[in-house]
Amino acid sequence: MTEETSFPDLDKINNQPIDDKYRVAKDLFAGTIGGITQVLVGQPFDTTKVRLQSDTTGQYKNTLDVVKKLISNEGPQGFYKGTLTPLIGVGACVSIQFGVNEYMKRNVFSDFKILSNSQYYQSGLVAGVANSILASPIEHIRIRLQTQLKGNLGPLDIIKNIYKSNGVSGLMKGFIPTAIREGHGMGMYFLTFEYLVKQDILKNKVERKDIPGWKLCLYGAGAGYSMWFSVYPIDVIKSRLQTDSLNKPIYKNMFHVTSTIWKTQGLKGFFKGFIPTILRAAPANAATFYAFELTIRLLG
Repeated sequence: MTEETSFPDLDKINNQPIDDKYRVAKDLFAGTIGGITQVLVGQPFDTTKVRLQSDTTGQYKNTLDVVKKLISNEGPQGFYKGTLTPLIGVGACVSIQFGVNEYMKRNVFSDFKILSNSQYYQSGLVAGVANSILASPIEHIRIRLQTQLKGNLGPLDIIKNIYKSNGVSGLMKGFIPTAIREGHGMGMYFLTFEYLVKQDILKNKVERKDIPGWKLCLYGAGAGYSMWFSVYPIDVIKSRLQTDSLNKPIYKNMFHVTSTIWKTQGLKGFFKGFIPTILRAAPANAATFYAFELTIRLLG
């Protein structure tokens, strides 16, 4: 029996009835739950990563040094600086990611009984690019909150400061590298997860809803690794742009950032903060996919 005829019904793979008129709303809600879960699990790792990525003075030696200094100077709560913004923002972003990805799978490629790896990648790519419009300003605000060493500005304070200095374009600073990261990153992200799910379904002759939670977590962790290994350098470039001075910026554009990092730090400069990112990838994305899939199952 060939892969194409193992399951003639697309619903067997996606576990979502195509004719459900509330399908989009359910996808978006489940994505929001996944995003909130991702933030709660991954924020400490993300704060550590951003501190390393944006360090241009050499105040941090390595990941452990960031953790020690953050706890010493700001307390454990310092890991959750700027959490409110990502809790709302990332919830919305992940909602878009999953919502658009599911729409692509269900509607754009509806004529295919089982999607190919290329189609899974394309679905994730479109989802990532769509999400980057929202993700870029949210991450800009989040990063400036996370890198505060003195003071305790809130999200609205950060927005006012950015707008006062650079207007709307300032809020969208770093959009191009964000779009590149999100597009290719989400393509790899959803491709990896969906490929692992599809192979499990076809090999074990089960339906998507019957895949146990521990496997969903494992596949989600794999998706997180796949994404970050493929886009990390562009994330460093994005972080440098978004933590640049508002009044006297050092960098002209992403190409200027790239050349500066290469000249001053070489290849290793593009991987600053990589360790906390990879440590975060498994638990944060395992939790994200598990929360999304579980919510979809509960909603029906």
